[in-house]
Amino acid sequence: MILTRVFINGYGNIGRRLASALSVDKEIQLVGVAKYTIDDKVKEALDNRLSVYVPKDMVAQFRDKGYGIAGSVDEAVKQSDLVIDAAKEGGGYENKKQLYEPMGKSAIFQGGEDRHGEKAVADMIHNSRVNYSKAAGKTFVIQGSCNVSGMGRMMQPLIEKFGERIVRYDVQLIRRWADLEDTKAVKDSIEWDRNPHHQDDVKDFIPGANLYVDAFKVPSRMMHLHHMFIRFKDKAPTKDELLECYKNEFGVAIVSSAKGTGDVRKRAIELGFAHGDTNMVHLHQDILRVQDDTVKIGYSDDQTGMVIPENHLLLQSMLFKRSREEALKRTDNLFQVSKKRKVLEEEFK
Repeated sequence: MILTRVFINGYGNIGRRLASALSVDKEIQLVGVAKYTIDDKVKEALDNRLSVYVPKDMVAQFRDKGYGIAGSVDEAVKQSDLVIDAAKEGGGYENKKQLYEPMGKSAIFQGGEDRHGEKAVADMIHNSRVNYSKAAGKTFVIQGSCNVSGMGRMMQPLIEKFGERIVRYDVQLIRRWADLEDTKAVKDSIEWDRNPHHQDDVKDFIPGANLYVDAFKVPSRMMHLHHMFIRFKDKAPTKDELLECYKNEFGVAIVSSAKGTGDVRKRAIELGFAHGDTNMVHLHQDILRVQDDTVKIGYSDDQTGMVIPENHLLLQSMLFKRSREEALKRTDNLFQVSKKRKVLEEEFK
């Protein structure tokens, strides 16, 4: 069997997680990962038996430090069937123009890249719950950010169940300041985004949504918390009707007793989940509210971890044109999302 060759261009929070998963995917030949700075993550990648590629003008610098570099990023891209671009936000556009387009390579970009304007990297944003099949055969696709992916997972089941009864959505994104792995300081400040991209990103794959988003950054490293308010034309559904929408939803855990995002994240780490990730959103039914024509759903969002299985699903659509059902089975087998969900629901029942 000829394996599909995939290169991960970047080895930050997303690249490290993708490398862990794809290195054990029997359908994938992981060409390697890219590193752009000389730091302890180079040793980590090599210790994990990953081939490390660096900019061609830095190969000598890395080797002078004693690192067994496999070659240049250009060489790795040439060897690949598809590149998962995990560059720092905004770096994907330069990679597309300098590497992927000239070499005729397909690429998956992450949620920080532009969908519109002169630096747009792709003509669609992927959300596996909504438009999985539309990515089949595409050359360039953006994988939605964690916040955007979470909104798709929560909104689409409601749309399928209640459809025309929904008037509008108002979402307050309470975002963590930094990831656990980040070294940057967490400021003692609550800040707001004057122009959140999440609203337009979601409307890209749910174009009819009457959606309004506010985003706030708070001094925490433990996940995001979303408050989603849904207004109905008539009396809102009951709590039981709402929970039924997510009873068998992939990547959504229904929990009750968690006191905060830290409870869920710390428990995931204690349980030995890879990278401490749950890879899902967690619907906190203890703060689910229904009043007259309005519903408030509160759910926490496993920031970096959630987009990793989403990237894997997108890869299957782009390269193999698999059905969503088959892709979900393969992704679940690799990431054990359903098993993690059962464990978390039991832990926080």
